[in-house]
Order: sequence, then C-alpha cells, then structure tokens
Amino acid sequence: MTEPYTFSPTILREYDIRGHVGIDLTEDDAYALGCAFGTFVFNDGGTKVCIGYDGRDSSPKLAQSLARGLTDVGIDVENIGLGPTPMLYFAVKDRMADGGIMITGSHNPPAYNGFKMMMQNKIIYGQTIQVIGQIAETGDYNVPDKPGSVRDIDVKQTYVNRILRDLSVSRDYKVAWDCGNGAAGEIVRMLTAELPGEHILLYDDIDGTFPNHHPDPTVKKNLADLIETVKNEKCDLGVAFDGDGDRIGAVDEKGNVLSSDLLLAVYAKEVLEEHPNAPIIADVKCSQALFNEITRLGGDSVMWKTGHSLIKAKMHETKAPLAGELSGHIFFADKWYGFDDGIYSAIRLLNALEESDGKASELLAHIPETFSTEEIRFEVDEREKFDLATRIADNIKTAIESGETAHQIKINDIDGIRATTDFGWWVLRPSNTQNVLVARAEADSPESLEEIKKMLHDEVRKIGYQIDFG
Repeated sequence: MTEPYTFSPTILREYDIRGHVGIDLTEDDAYALGCAFGTFVFNDGGTKVCIGYDGRDSSPKLAQSLARGLTDVGIDVENIGLGPTPMLYFAVKDRMADGGIMITGSHNPPAYNGFKMMMQNKIIYGQTIQVIGQIAETGDYNVPDKPGSVRDIDVKQTYVNRILRDLSVSRDYKVAWDCGNGAAGEIVRMLTAELPGEHILLYDDIDGTFPNHHPDPTVKKNLADLIETVKNEKCDLGVAFDGDGDRIGAVDEKGNVLSSDLLLAVYAKEVLEEHPNAPIIADVKCSQALFNEITRLGGDSVMWKTGHSLIKAKMHETKAPLAGELSGHIFFADKWYGFDDGIYSAIRLLNALEESDGKASELLAHIPETFSTEEIRFEVDEREKFDLATRIADNIKTAIESGETAHQIKINDIDGIRATTDFGWWVLRPSNTQNVLVARAEADSPESLEEIKKMLHDEVRKIGYQIDFG
C-alpha cells in the first residue's frame, strides 16, 4: 500500500485534475489518484470503476498507473482503452459502474494531460476533488482483503449503436467531419460507416501531437480546413470536435460558423416539443439571443455558471432535459444520459436538418443578428481574482444610485458579473483554473458593441487593470 501522497495544488482544478506531464503530473500522481479515488468510491459503497484514455503519448502509462492504484485498494477496473471522453461516460452508465476516470488533456497542448472523474449518480467537482486529494494526503486508503482485478472491455460498437438509435433522418446528407487528430477519430469512422449519405473525414487518425491544427473547435482558425472542405465539396454540414470529443463545433453549407451557444437554440426547438415549458440551461457567456429564443419556444431559460461539472449539477437539480455552454459542451438528458458528448450532438444536429429542408444556414436564420467579441482574457493578481467582479458590481450600483450613469443596467452576479443594458451586455468572470479574468461583450449593432466595450473598458480601468480588445 502506498504512503500518503500530496498532489501539487496547481493540478487539483475546479472540474478535473490537470497538469504538465513530467513536471507537476506524473505516473506517481496517477497511482495516488487511483488509490484515493478508489477509496472514495469504496466509502460510497462502490466496487467497480471504468477507465479510458485519449491519444496523447503519456496517456497509456498514466492509465496503467491509475489502474494499479485502483486495484490496490480493492476496486475492480474495466479498461475501455483509447477513445473519446463521452465513451467513458457512456461505459459507466451502460455497464452500471460505480465510477469512471478518463485520462485526457482535452484540447490542451500535447505536453499536458489530466483526469476527468465521474460517479454513477454524483458529479465530481469543486470541493469533492479536494476531498479526494485529502484522502491521498492522509494516506487513509481502503485496505482490501484482496486486490481488485483489471479487465479490458471493448464498448466501441455498443456506444456507436446507442448513438445511432437516436438518428432520425430521411435524406442523404453530405457531411464533413474534422476530428482534429483527437480521440474521437475511430468512433467517427465507425459511426459514419453506418450513416446514410456521403461523409468526408478530416484528421481522423488519432495523434496526440495534433499535427494539423489545435483541437479546439470554438476557435475559428481551427475550423479553416473544415470550412474549405465544406465549400469545395459542397457539403450540407461540417462538424468538428475537440481533443477528447466532448465538445462540438459546426459550420453551415456556406462555410459560416454556427456559434456553439446558438446551436443550443437549434436543439431546444426539438427538445421543447417533447418537454414543454422545461428548463434549458446555458452559461453566463452565452448570447442573449439564445435566452430569448428559449423563451420564445416556450422554455424556461436558465442562466448558470460556466463549467461543465457545474452545468451537470444544475441539470440534476432542475431536471433540465438540455444544457450547453459557449465552449461547445452540449448536454442532452432528452433521450441521452445528461453528459456532454460532441459526437452525439452531431447526430442530433443532423436530425435538425430535417426541419430546415436540409439547409444548415436556415437553422438560425430567424434569430436576430448580434455582434460580439471573442472571449478576452487578461491577467490579474491571483489573490484578488475572485473579488474583482464584486468590486465592479459595487461601482456600477453606486453609479446608478448617484445618477452618474444614464444607462439602465441590470446586474447578474451568478458567476462574476454580467451587466445588461437594452442594447447589449458584457460579462466578466474569474477563471477557475488561471489567474485571469475572462470577458465577452455582445450588442445589437456594431455601434452599440463599441459602446458596450467602452463601458467594460472603463469599469476594468477603475479597478486598476486594462482590457485590450485587439
């Protein structure tokens, strides 16, 4: 049995464990995590954990060390091997495992890796991650009568078959799929081989060095090859995934990017037909046009904190059938299991094409155009990071009370601050993983956007920082 072990505090994040391989994330960390998480599962009455890993060079050895730690505290391990994160989530649900860990660095650079943890009926994030860290630090591990076992399990075809069960298209579509050399590649090959229509796969070979482009579909430059393919091959749709396949990006038949937050409006239409008046959750960085559309469709639009684990917890609390984030995490509890799955989201997007006569550009054509900035990050002092948004909110409230501002401003402080006027809004929130504030602004015209940006710039300057919109 291992000795007490202290993780570097920098790797215990809000939603997962993540670090620089060989520097603050090692095979010893993986082993200690196996012991600590396995003990956590055992204390909750569990005995079985599924593990999987992405295509990074460091992932297989981390998986081996993780499995060794789990079995040393008496946990039986089902190793699903190489694949996307949502396949691991699916395996936990489908095989009724007590918990699961995915070894993945998501869309981070190749030198990074990490662990996403889940339980069958609990969300692992925040303080729970710290509790798991404390189990390792105290060395208070379960001491079993005998070690657990490891079995290799192939769930790929079962996962693909389950995704296909919710496909409902009557036409043959031509679709381009950019896997970004991420962990979704093999599953996308298997899936498209069984789909009707014609399918063009880009970078479906799994390569953890990501030789073609960074696997983050929310950054437009990473969609350049997909856009070119859609235009040149006259595709009906293009979809892209991040490094571990739990996020989606999309472009229409004209090569225009369908923003990830407004994709949620597309999905909400079908979901609300099945679940009238249901809550639909989106994070604070999403477009106001999304929240307005959810309301128009008869749903209860719920603005919530950024972070996939926080969104899942809110879905569980409100029993929402659908949720999403600007980052491309889409969560279906309608027909699906409530976890974020970029590949499954692509199938639901194909279904939506039936409603628009096969034209992806028509899916959002009725939504009023808005003008927005990209996400902007700027460094701040870590010690005051979480207080800065509160200081700005207090400054705005004081300005309103004293009549110093002519604008009617509504303040939402659920996650940082979101300040809304009748012509636009801006959001400023502390990152949970870096010493930065994250900002975004949106307005109903280019001129209004400039005014919103000036408001944000002035408020940031009042607290001693500068924001550069580029």
